[in-house]
Formats: sequence, structure tokens, C-alpha cells
Amino acid sequence: MSDTTAAGRAPLPVVLAGARGHGQWHLRNIRRLQDAGLVRLAGVCELTPLGGPELDGLGDPLQSADFAALLDATGAAAAVVCTPIPTHTDLALTAAARGVHLLLEKPPAPSYAEFRRMADGVAAAGVACQIGFQSLGSHAVPAIRELLAEGAIGRVTGVGAAGAWARDEAYYRRAPWAGRRRLDGADVVDGALTNPLAHAVATALALDGSTRAEDVAGVETELLRANEIESDDTSCVRVTTARGGRVAVAATLCAEAPGEPYVLVHGTSGRITFWYKQDRVLVQRSGHGPYELEFGRTDLLENLVDHLAGRAGLLVTPESTGAFMRVVEAVRRAPDPVALPDGAWYAVPGENAPRRVVRGVDALVGTVADTLALYSELGASWALTDEVST
Repeated sequence: MSDTTAAGRAPLPVVLAGARGHGQWHLRNIRRLQDAGLVRLAGVCELTPLGGPELDGLGDPLQSADFAALLDATGAAAAVVCTPIPTHTDLALTAAARGVHLLLEKPPAPSYAEFRRMADGVAAAGVACQIGFQSLGSHAVPAIRELLAEGAIGRVTGVGAAGAWARDEAYYRRAPWAGRRRLDGADVVDGALTNPLAHAVATALALDGSTRAEDVAGVETELLRANEIESDDTSCVRVTTARGGRVAVAATLCAEAPGEPYVLVHGTSGRITFWYKQDRVLVQRSGHGPYELEFGRTDLLENLVDHLAGRAGLLVTPESTGAFMRVVEAVRRAPDPVALPDGAWYAVPGENAPRRVVRGVDALVGTVADTLALYSELGASWALTDEVST
């Protein structure tokens, strides 16, 4: 927080839509910013009202399941929307119609058409909209871009990313939309690359300098699943950029040994690895010893507050997530994920429920980031042989 952040200014009244699940993170963050005098939690939109302990230290905000009525009653200046993916566009436009600025969770929409409806609507309303890719608030992102511009690793030859996480079977029972591609006729697209590991895709595209929709020339997808779900839990994509570059991202929620996801920038004379959840960077280049750097990050809600006060530009605008949404659209339009054969995975006990583990997937995910090749090109016996290009 800057020295003048709260001086002489009333805290910004904020409504949080979706305060459970991942919304609990936003609730804690709002508490932190409220303690700093930057915001005030004016309202909470939830189907079931929060209890006293959940609001500890946050006062007595209005609560309602009616988002529009809550915005009207509270006079909110900003809203944080952390609700099921198919609701994002309508809730964002509801806020925009009232002049309420937004922090909209990722993915911003389940299809490119819905994304355009949201982005065009908030632009027409003249409200600020920040998309919740927290990794893009990392100070490592501009630092890596500067290293690349200086030629620290020579000419960039491609960008890879890898995410090997674990989710048990209960993860897919936590909400009706979890693990779904569609629900009640509406797109959801809750896959490994489009939701839990969406940051890997968005951050890789950002480090490549390909963030706008028009920066994407084509997308190849390979979508698979070990779990009994509609969507993918083990997948990879390769983006061909308008400049002819390549960005390959592999993800699984069925890891053998879950680890930190990372983005890997390849150059003709070195490479840069960015563990985006840790804000940690490793630089390896010819003729020099490797070295690590650690960075801070700017919170996206705090950045929105600073933007509205004229102190900063928005870090993650809708237009800067257009390339990511092209990937979401490719996943949406791809054939339904293929079920892995029984011998490709095994079940292990979990804390709350069993989880499925894909044999050898951790190494395979890392090899995609290293080589920019797809699963099928790496010889995985269970991978698709035909990629889908858009």
C-alpha cells in the first residue's frame, strides 16, 4: 500500500458475490484491505447467508441472494464476482449497468461469444473491469519481459508451461458445475486448463507477449480424463501465435507427486523458469551461472482501488485476456475428452476421497513444457492421435 492510499479518502464500498469455496480467499483479502482502510465490505451475495464467524472483523454487511438488489441497496462502487463460471457475464453486466466496477474471477466466461458480450458491455458502460488472474500481478512478469527485451536468453523460440496437481473425486462433487462441459444447456468448460490451471495458460501467453485475441493464429488441443467427469483432467494445448511463435501448456489434476506449476521461456542461448504461484524465477543462460530471483506481487483488488483513484493502470483488462479466451473457445469446441483406459491410471486414498493418478503423467507434463510437443507427439500410449485446430 502506498503512503497516501487511505489518506483523506473513504474506503471503497465493495460487494462480494460468491463468498464460499474460492470466495473465502476473496473474503480474507477484503478483510486485509478493509483493515488497511482501502475498502469496506458493503454486501455479500450468497444463496445462504454467511454466519457470524465467517464475517469476523468485517462488520455487518448487507446480505442477499439478489445481486442487483444488493448493489442498489449498498451503493457499492465495486464488486468482486466469484460465482460459477456460466454466471460471470450476466453478473458483470448487471454491475456495469449500475456503474459498478469489477474484479471478475477467471475464467471470465465459458465461451468466446460470452466473453465478447461481457467485455463489450463493460466497455460500453464505462466501468473498470479487472480479470482475476492473480499471477499477472506478479512483479516477475514485467521483470521477465525486460530480460527478454534485453536479449538475456537470445531470441525466444517458444514458451512452455506445466502444471501437475492432484484433485480427489470429491473435488468434482463440490458443485453441480464442477467437472462439467455443459450444464442445463449452458457452457461451463470446467477443465484443467480452463479453470484450476488457467493461470499457467494466461501467464505463458503473457510472457510470450500474445495476450489479445488477435494474437492467436491457431490452437491444437488434446483433452483426456481419468475421472468420471465430462471435462478434461489431463490435457495439453499448443497455441500458434500471429507472429509464428509457439506456446505449449500441459496440465493434469491426476499427478503422481503434485508440484508447483511453472512457465518456461526458451531462448537460443538460455531459458527462464517462472514458478508463478511463488513469484520465483530461475535464469539459465550460456556463459553464465544460473541465478534465482524472487519478486513481490500487486493484489488485483488493490490495483483496482488504485486505478479508480487515478494512481495506477489496470493490470489485467478483459482485452488482455482475449488470447486466453481463444484457448477456452478451442477447448469448448473440441470433441469431448477421451476417457483414459483403465490401465493408464490407478486410485490412491485421499484425505476426503480417493483420487485417480495417471501413470507417468508428471514427467510427461514437464516434457511438454521442455519440448513444446503434445502428448501424442511424445509417444504417450493413451494420448489422442488427432489434434483439434481452430
